Amino acid sequence: MWLKALHLIFMVTWFAGLFYLPRLFVYHASSDDKISDERFKVMERKLYFGIMTPGLILTLIFGLWMLQDYAWAAFGAAGWLHVKLSLIVILCIYHVFCGKCLLDFKHNRNQRSHVFFRWMNELPVLLLVAIIILATVKPF
Repeated sequence: MWLKALHLIFMVTWFAGLFYLPRLFVYHASSDDKISDERFKVMERKLYFGIMTPGLILTLIFGLWMLQDYAWAAFGAAGWLHVKLSLIVILCIYHVFCGKCLLDFKHNRNQRSHVFFRWMNELPVLLLVAIIILATVKPF
């Protein structure tokens, strides 16, 4: 149960960043002064590297540790787990994409509007709902 508790703690940490970083991008894309631009760059970097990425790494470590303890015979029959793991791969790709957006802002190369980032902000919400339902209800 300790592994599950640690997995959930770091998953919440990771998702806090996944929810907040695109919101920072919305505000950053809308800003037009140098002071705001520099402030957002610092906030985005600290969030991504200080909270999100450690949260991702520790979520994966404790999740894989639990998976290792999971009976491999049951793993083959657990369709819900295969879908959940696929959604987690999508989240990891989303995380890396957020890092690419962060670099674009850092080097003043962002070409996306605040509207793009508003829509981008919805993906982790949908994935979180699906993952929680899969992990708790285990529908198949």
